Amino acid sequence: MIPQRLQKYLFPAWIAFLGMIILGALGAAFVVFTQGLQVTNMTDLVPWGLWITIDLSAVALGAGAFLLSAAVYLLGLKQLEPVARTAVFIGFLGYTMACMTLLLDIGRPDRFWHAVAFWNIHSPLWEVTMCITFYLMVLTLEVLPIVGHAEFVEKRFPWLSHKLESIHKLAPVLAVIGLALSLLHQSSLGATYGVLKARPIVYRPSMAVLFIVSAIAAGPALTVLASKVAARLTPRANVDEALLDKVSKFIGWVLVAYLYFRFWDVLAMNYTYEPGRTEGLKVLTSGALALNFWVGEILLGALVPMIILVSDRLRQNQRLHMLALLMVIGGVVAYRWDTNIVSQLVVFTMIPQEIIPRYTGYIPSIYEIMAGAGVIAYGVLGFTIGVRYLNLVNHEQTAHEPEFIADKPAVAAGAAD
Repeated sequence: MIPQRLQKYLFPAWIAFLGMIILGALGAAFVVFTQGLQVTNMTDLVPWGLWITIDLSAVALGAGAFLLSAAVYLLGLKQLEPVARTAVFIGFLGYTMACMTLLLDIGRPDRFWHAVAFWNIHSPLWEVTMCITFYLMVLTLEVLPIVGHAEFVEKRFPWLSHKLESIHKLAPVLAVIGLALSLLHQSSLGATYGVLKARPIVYRPSMAVLFIVSAIAAGPALTVLASKVAARLTPRANVDEALLDKVSKFIGWVLVAYLYFRFWDVLAMNYTYEPGRTEGLKVLTSGALALNFWVGEILLGALVPMIILVSDRLRQNQRLHMLALLMVIGGVVAYRWDTNIVSQLVVFTMIPQEIIPRYTGYIPSIYEIMAGAGVIAYGVLGFTIGVRYLNLVNHEQTAHEPEFIADKPAVAAGAAD
């Protein structure tokens, strides 16, 4: 825990630091909107770059919202309700981050509404757009009771607080709708790549399953890690370490399933030769993306944290526990980066007689990096404000219980290693 005398200086310094990154991102976004995507390093061969990877990662890391809400309101695991509150808020931030990157990436953000007005039911991207739109509405309704329960809202606007908290009665219904929309969305993201016949490396039905399983691991991992970090940095956050430990063990077993699916997904592509697919697999496993794949995605992103989180003994070491959760998050980001980029690095001409692969490359421009950093800073800033002012990480108290419950288990704000 950081000494209280330092917290009064660190908090404004932290806010100022994030604010500077966001201001820089706004400047980069202004350049993109006024000069177009020509200021980026994306091309006709590599049309999806850093921003799409942030988009894919943000929605995956926000998946804890639908998973934990479903566990609480559909499976009756009420003890997870405080963790679900945190997950819902993180999910809301994740989906708004995804919308920000999409507004940057689509080139014509003023036409975003076209997908809602002009339906194209044959396009996975249309389904993704509709799911994002409606699930963001669901997340907004789930976040409003948290805002209504904030101390400053209760004191200054008690009537508003009562109205917002009353939305919590809809939680079971929202959980069902959110589960359906989020599962559709996560699978459709994978299917968007999986139906690209012109990109053989990703043209396979397993993409939808892998996107769902990786999201089920990533979302709760970010929720647990963010809760643990908050409890160690500020007394405003209180966590039940035993409760978080159960969620972490679940994440470890999800990683077992993810590794199994990912292993056979890659291995099966070695059985036969197909132009484009085999070359793309070589780029992924022994080429430009090999280090990111073997170390970032498989070893550190899945295998090592799986061992730590499944083991009851290793999870007791809190530093090792938090490191494992961080590696899960990094591994999912690495997986989304690999999936997004590898399919674009190997291309073939349209000449039937010419089957020689042509390779390209991609490094994000400074404008892409600055704008992407700003989107991430927005998410961190939102969580920081939520912890400080919205009682976001408090396992002693649920959103609809105004008083502390005396007979709840003891809560540790940060267990010793």
